[in-house]
Amino acid sequence: MADYGEWNRKGATLSDVTAKKEYGVDREFIVKGIRAGKLEYREGAMWGNPYLRLLRSQLEKYIAEELGQDNLANEKNKTELQKIKREITRLKKSLKELEDRKIELERMMK
Repeated sequence: MADYGEWNRKGATLSDVTAKKEYGVDREFIVKGIRAGKLEYREGAMWGNPYLRLLRSQLEKYIAEELGQDNLANEKNKTELQKIKREITRLKKSLKELEDRKIELERMMK
C-alpha cells in the first residue's frame, strides 16, 4: 500500500499516458498490474478523456519485476536523454538570440 500522502506529493504520480512516454509500457501492461494487485490507481478525466493515475514508485517496482531492472534503467536513461537534448536545443536557441542582440547593440554603439 502507498505511504500516507504519497498521492499528493509532487512527481509521485503519473498518468498511464505519461507512463507510456517515460517507461514504454502500454495501458494493457498497467491494467495487468492493477488486476494482479501490484499497482494502486485512481481514475481521472481531462476534457472528457479518461486516464489512470498511478504511483511512480509502484510502477517502477512492477516494471523491474516484470521486465527486468535493465529494461527499467534503459527506459529511464532514454527519457533523461530526451529531456537533456530538449534543454540543450532550447539553450542554443536562447544563446543565438542573445548573440544576435549583442551584435545589434555593438553596431548601434559605433
